[in-house]
Amino acid sequence: MNNKNSLKQKESGEHRLPGDLEPNEMIKRMIRVNQAGEYGAQRIYAGQLAFIKNISLKEKVKLMAEHEKEHLEIFNTLLLDRKIRPTALQPLWHVLGFALGASTALMGEKSAMACTVAVEEAIDEHYSKQADYLGDDEKELKEIILDTREDEIEHKEIAQESLDSFGTDLQPLRFAIKKGTKIAIWLSERF
Repeated sequence: MNNKNSLKQKESGEHRLPGDLEPNEMIKRMIRVNQAGEYGAQRIYAGQLAFIKNISLKEKVKLMAEHEKEHLEIFNTLLLDRKIRPTALQPLWHVLGFALGASTALMGEKSAMACTVAVEEAIDEHYSKQADYLGDDEKELKEIILDTREDEIEHKEIAQESLDSFGTDLQPLRFAIKKGTKIAIWLSERF
């Protein structure tokens, strides 16, 4: 028996509700915010690298920054290829990203790693929701997001291992940074 329903391909946004954005607009927002997020991550790591003294930790941060550079190049290309404007808030993320990285590094290595854990937790959740939204019509974008998410999870685990070795998780700082990251995501999608 041939069941055509089991062969039906999932379309992006097929479970959206009345009043939700059209899939094309939602995909534009995804690419815009992902580009902004990868740019912001590079700025955070630049701020951390400017002040982290521990050579071993600095090497870990350099590796994570290299991943973010690769991600940014991918999302920059997607912006250009799909003719999507970047967020108007990029100059703000330029300053705030560096300030967040620098300030947490100046507070100490524990705070720098708590920052990374918090940001990457928010990004992991964010990319997971995006991947769930995308259907078979956006397989390539979904694969890019899932691949990028894997790197972000790895960054979170690296930072968490460092935090564990310090014997702390700095929950209040992580909470504040994670909430701030979610606000930055919301703003970058829209502006």
